[in-house]
Amino acid sequence: MQLDCLKEEKIYYTIGEVAAMFNVKTSLIRFWENEFDIIKPHRNKKGNRLFTKQDVDNFHTIYHLIKEQGYTIQGAKDKLNANRSVTMQKSDVIISLKKIKDFLLEIKDNIGKEN
Repeated sequence: MQLDCLKEEKIYYTIGEVAAMFNVKTSLIRFWENEFDIIKPHRNKKGNRLFTKQDVDNFHTIYHLIKEQGYTIQGAKDKLNANRSVTMQKSDVIISLKKIKDFLLEIKDNIGKEN
């Protein structure tokens, strides 16, 4: 999963940018948008989807449940409906831990290059 696009901290992300963050096709992003009520993109005058950081965070949770934990679509919906706040908090912790891991690996690589 790529998180490079989030470093820019934009107000809105296009569907292509969101798909690139998760290394998935845009059709999957559209599918998840239709399946999960927590995804509410804005649309510009042309009708293009514009996702907020909150939408991206929600995609992280969905991605984690489906792709990393192996939930079905219905299982992920049920999990979010049963205890959304706990599920979102766990997802936030996992994202933070991945960022810390990436940072530490980057430091390790830089130390290795200096020697």
